[in-house]
Amino acid sequence: MAKKHIRFDWAAKKMLRDKKNFGILEGFLSELLKEDILIEGLLESEANQEDEDEKFNRVDLYAENSKGEHIIIEIQNTRELDYLMRMLFGTAKAVTENLKIGSRYADIKKVIAVSIVYFDLGQGDDYVYVGQTRFKGMHTKTELQLTSAQKKMFKKTEVHQTFPEYYLIRTTKFADVVKDTLDEWIYFFKNSEVLDEFRAKGMNEVREKLNVMNMPDEERKKYNKYIERLSDEASYADTLKIEAEEKVREDERKKRDTEIALNFLHLGFNDEQISAGTGLTLADVQTLRSKLNK
Repeated sequence: MAKKHIRFDWAAKKMLRDKKNFGILEGFLSELLKEDILIEGLLESEANQEDEDEKFNRVDLYAENSKGEHIIIEIQNTRELDYLMRMLFGTAKAVTENLKIGSRYADIKKVIAVSIVYFDLGQGDDYVYVGQTRFKGMHTKTELQLTSAQKKMFKKTEVHQTFPEYYLIRTTKFADVVKDTLDEWIYFFKNSEVLDEFRAKGMNEVREKLNVMNMPDEERKKYNKYIERLSDEASYADTLKIEAEEKVREDERKKRDTEIALNFLHLGFNDEQISAGTGLTLADVQTLRSKLNK
């Protein structure tokens, strides 16, 4: 039986910055990256600063794992057309801000950017996308490899491992069909529910620490207000979308009717006949005739 749990964006802003809750982040990242992840701590960043702002349009966490890699976890609730560029900016900023003046380029930390979005971003039929930088030969089509010296310097085996990696999770494209342990996490992100059979790393911590019923009364009231606001914003966004689609359909109808009316004008029909045959107002038909006669 599924039980309702605290939404991940709320948890990220209010709870997961506490070291005793790192197990939740570690579980998710371990399933996503297919290796055991240990979070050493949160890094100094605007994203990690606590404030009293109750807006959750975007929630960020900026962490460092036991290998010294920097991990950006970003949760985006509202549509942002240039969000892909935001991802690029975030990784570029993370790379440059954490390279000390005078340090070698070899000291640049690997950045892993994980984006969990709650809107339709781009076009595609998958709900998890991975972005990497690879160098392919223009003529040979072979991939550029690291030398032995570079492997030793970077402590990496492949060129793409030295560059930022992007993981994009599109919750709206997830069909609630759970096939593996990563899907268990995505199901939780989308539905704020943990099914009894879920066994992914970190799920026990989610069950224990993100149970809505375990929240203090005052905090639960704030959380419930937030959920209500999310529903209001979703309804408003849907209304805008429906109205925009209707406007497009109306414009297309009017364009089609105008083209038919112009044909009728050329055939010699009078204004009343054209208005009756197309649905255009008499004034619209008269305006068309006036333009045609100029």
